[in-house]
Amino acid sequence: MTASETATDRERGLLGSVQRALRVLDVVSCAEEGVTAKAIARRAGLKLSTTYHLINTLVNEGYLVRLDDKHGFGIGYKIPKLYQQLRSKLDVTPGLASAVALVHDRAKAAAYFAMFRDTEIVLVHVVDSASTPRIDMLDVGFAESAHATAFGKVMLSTLPPGARRAYLTTHGMQRLTPLTVVDRWELEAELDDARRRGVVAEVEEFQLKSACLAAPVSDPSGKVVGTMAVSVPAVEFEERQLRLERIVRQGAAQMTRLIAEANAFVDAPLVASDR
Repeated sequence: MTASETATDRERGLLGSVQRALRVLDVVSCAEEGVTAKAIARRAGLKLSTTYHLINTLVNEGYLVRLDDKHGFGIGYKIPKLYQQLRSKLDVTPGLASAVALVHDRAKAAAYFAMFRDTEIVLVHVVDSASTPRIDMLDVGFAESAHATAFGKVMLSTLPPGARRAYLTTHGMQRLTPLTVVDRWELEAELDDARRRGVVAEVEEFQLKSACLAAPVSDPSGKVVGTMAVSVPAVEFEERQLRLERIVRQGAAQMTRLIAEANAFVDAPLVASDR
């Protein structure tokens, strides 16, 4: 981190030590069988001495565990607990869950519901099966790569220009596949089309061999608060696109009616109250 970046972070009230610890967690979480301290330091861009201090702290607090000498360190047992707590916070109401399940059944495809959570675009419910599995990484709590997913593009298209620029500046536009749109102007053109058509398709932008289609879900004022989406193998998409689009639009309309009709969400918009 440069001196100017450090000054900017201080102005924003950010703690460098916490940022470095989170970078260590990111590195370890990406390693399938654990990772050594030296490898963590190299991948996180940290000094080895600093890395050891961070690792020892994270081990002591239960966020990392020591493995054998060869594998070094792995994710600790507090991480799954945090994930389960997140899932409980994002748990949707039974009516909404049933609507997503119906789209999954009718489309014969993995079905997803995403929503705004503060300024983030987050997956809050997924329904799939052994014959129609979800896309790798797209699970409850996923909040990345909005520029490359159909549900993300739908929701980006509804943000005011300033908020959209801020979101993309903060999250970036990583090239995930050769087909990922990483040019801001090209993405803006896609988002304009999304607003006109009310549906977005992406083919192999997020993950090769996969395709997604999504439509917006609105509250009674007409404000988009969520997105209904499905995913299928890319080789099937062209043949199935029209039917999938019809089913996804109908599913999104059903969710919009649920919100309007029955004051469907008890504790917070689109999520169930804590049990």
